[in-house]
Amino acid sequence: MNVSLNNHPVWDEFDKVLTQIDVKALAMEHLAACNYKVNGYWDEDEFYEEIAFVSPLRVELANSSVGKTQIDHHSHRWVRLQFSLKLDTSASEAEQPSDDEEIGELTLVLDSAWRIVDENWVIDVQSPFVTAKKAQNG
Repeated sequence: MNVSLNNHPVWDEFDKVLTQIDVKALAMEHLAACNYKVNGYWDEDEFYEEIAFVSPLRVELANSSVGKTQIDHHSHRWVRLQFSLKLDTSASEAEQPSDDEEIGELTLVLDSAWRIVDENWVIDVQSPFVTAKKAQNG
């Protein structure tokens, strides 16, 4: 049997669910709950105690996926949402860099009840809109 999912209605249903959930609001709530900070961040071989965003952020959904994992004869379904973290220049009239400047990515993994079960950050620690506090040695 040859099955193709290219035009399957499951994709339309997934898009409808994402629209109803307002995934951007979900990501912004997560950022607010973290106080716009990440504690304990590895960037290549460098460890940072804290990363803080110093400018207002906006998020854009960059990628989404659904999956199912089998563990001990139990199925676990999940949704992965990947967001681009960008400067929110809409509130300021001052001269600022392009609002397309990406300063990082946030990936949230949610279970079937839409609870966050995992998160992953990729942050441009060299960005002038991020403060990166390195770990104290010794």
